[in-house]
Amino acid sequence: MPIIDVDGCAINVQVDGRKDAPSLMLSNSMGCSLEMWQPQMAVLTERFRVIRYDRRGHGRSAASDAGYSVERFGKDAIAILDHLGIDKTHWCGISLGGIVGQWIAATAPERIDRLVLSNTTSYIADPTNWLNRIKAVQDSGLASIADVVLAGWLTEGFRQSHPDIVASLRQMLVSTDPAAYAGCCETLSRLDQRELLPQIACQTLIIAGEHDKSTPIPAAELLKSKIPNARLEIIEAAHISNVEAAAKFTQLVSSFLG
Repeated sequence: MPIIDVDGCAINVQVDGRKDAPSLMLSNSMGCSLEMWQPQMAVLTERFRVIRYDRRGHGRSAASDAGYSVERFGKDAIAILDHLGIDKTHWCGISLGGIVGQWIAATAPERIDRLVLSNTTSYIADPTNWLNRIKAVQDSGLASIADVVLAGWLTEGFRQSHPDIVASLRQMLVSTDPAAYAGCCETLSRLDQRELLPQIACQTLIIAGEHDKSTPIPAAELLKSKIPNARLEIIEAAHISNVEAAAKFTQLVSSFLG
């Protein structure tokens, strides 16, 4: 598991699968580590060289003073690809990972082959929720918001029937650097990438969760309406759909990537 220095920040990277296989980069939701993709790994590594990484201040990656903007995160991902000698990759990002994917596909289109945007958005109309979350984390830490976050990540029925998965995701969340999490919230509070969407030329799969209140179906429909070569699939899940509807999510991604 290499640690890659990106502009002075140590980024944790995991590469699995054959070196000669097509590359697929997986980009996490805010508050999660690269372990969130474990449900997909057995299938995806059969066909792809899978690159996972922990965002700044998440998992085993260091926090930094360079800020937590979408551009910063996009440049981090490109730096990882450069370090690995990968010119072009498929991209699959969930939530904030999808936001970063939009930025790369629009501003560095030569680096993205096919694009999967899952449970994500291009625009936050009302910053109130994110500003309130910043205050809660600064005042009381990440544990104070864990129940609310997990209730948005997974449906109640799934949480009740899979306590081990809930515990694992909770641990990822509370292990995140609080300043990094707050920095991501601040970025989301002013997010507006709508003007970038028509610049995304690659084939794009958008996945939305039927029960996702964080990035609801209208947000996915906006992405589809603005990205020229996009299609939308809706699955039975809340926000972390790759975990809650793992088999369907994996099937959709694997089929789309060809």
